[in-house]
Amino acid sequence: MNINKTHSKTDLVELINTIDLPVVFGHSDNKKSIQSKLITALEKDIFFKPNVYNISNKDELIIFLTNPSPKKTLSVKEKKTIMKICKAIVMYANCNYFIEGQNYYKDIKQIEDDMLYISQYGDLPSVRRACKLMNANIMSKKHYEPLISPQVRKEIDEKVKLKTKNQYACKILKGPFTIKFD
Repeated sequence: MNINKTHSKTDLVELINTIDLPVVFGHSDNKKSIQSKLITALEKDIFFKPNVYNISNKDELIIFLTNPSPKKTLSVKEKKTIMKICKAIVMYANCNYFIEGQNYYKDIKQIEDDMLYISQYGDLPSVRRACKLMNANIMSKKHYEPLISPQVRKEIDEKVKLKTKNQYACKILKGPFTIKFD
């Protein structure tokens, strides 16, 4: 079995820690040594807990590792293009969704094409913001859902949990109670 080269060292370490695989590694280990330890660990019986990768058995793990990484790594040029599109969409949203005042866009079709292009890079916060602003447009009938990798989804969920405040509520109990005064 060969692990796809698109999986980085940090992706493999995060996968091992999330699924609780019996692999021992250190900070001095490089990607190749972690891959070899992971392959030797796959020869043993492994029990899987529910995880963000939706991997429940060894076959699914092997398929996940042999396929390219779901985390899309972008080149500098691609990221620059995506960020330019995001800025233009945010400007369009801030101008109350009017095309007339735009320098970048000339028609709605061009905006829809750009939204479909950038929505596949949902790991970037700017893309998620652009999708959120475009979904807030009451004149648009389309809903744009950014594709977010499981690792980033987990990080977003953890941030949301940290931001939520405790809501104290009154608890009402019914039934017979005995009150004693001394």
